[in-house]
Amino acid sequence: MGLTLSLDDFLRVIQIPRSIALGVGLQYTIMPLLGFTLAKLLHLPMDYVIGVVLVACCPGGTASNVVCFIARSNIALSVSLTAVSTLAAVIMTPLLTTLMIEFISQHLMGAVIQVDTIGLLINTFKVVILPVTAGALLNHFFKEWVKIINPYTPFIAVMSIVFIVDFILAVKKEEIISTGPTLIIVIVTLHALGFILGYFLSKWLKFSEKNSQTVSIEVGMQNSGLATELARSNFPDFTLATVPGAISALTHCILGSIAAGLCRLKERYNHKQ
Repeated sequence: MGLTLSLDDFLRVIQIPRSIALGVGLQYTIMPLLGFTLAKLLHLPMDYVIGVVLVACCPGGTASNVVCFIARSNIALSVSLTAVSTLAAVIMTPLLTTLMIEFISQHLMGAVIQVDTIGLLINTFKVVILPVTAGALLNHFFKEWVKIINPYTPFIAVMSIVFIVDFILAVKKEEIISTGPTLIIVIVTLHALGFILGYFLSKWLKFSEKNSQTVSIEVGMQNSGLATELARSNFPDFTLATVPGAISALTHCILGSIAAGLCRLKERYNHKQ
């Protein structure tokens, strides 16, 4: 993420504060509320509840920038939204995760799971801020070097995610099969509604068509890698909490590709009118 950021990306936040504020606001309201509702209503095992809540409370992922490029939506807004929501995650992700997990655990188990909010905050900081800051500094001071490696970074990122997802699904295969399709339905519903509500609420807030598409993609696509790492490092007693993040990584990429295709079709249709 950091290697793709420049000073212009941060200056853009000042230039279009309303779009950024509303976009990030939708990111941290739509998905957490959806994740909370689905996890509570469908009575998932507590491991999966933790994983689903983490996915829902994480910021948008960098894959959304690629999908916005394919969709021909507002790439500049996409990058800025990802950057700001990622920085905000240091506070928002631990806070929302703690509130939701403690409430749901009381409802499902009759006992509150005490979440180490400070530990979650520190781990979020380490996983998010340190790499982003390092990447941004490299991009600023070693631009020519970064230009050489930048074409390969998306491939490296994708392969890393594929490896993590493959490893988790292989190790937890029997447990996943035993739970049936419920978890997959929850994850697909979470992301699909994120795309849909992100678009229509943006239109309701008077965003342009391109900006509404951008917010839709940003809201619908989460940083599943961050969710998986936080589940692994902060909830070691709930070994299946990493599974929702792994399934999410596959799901939002598939749905994101469909969303990009629909955006292109709509653009083509509008040109014919």
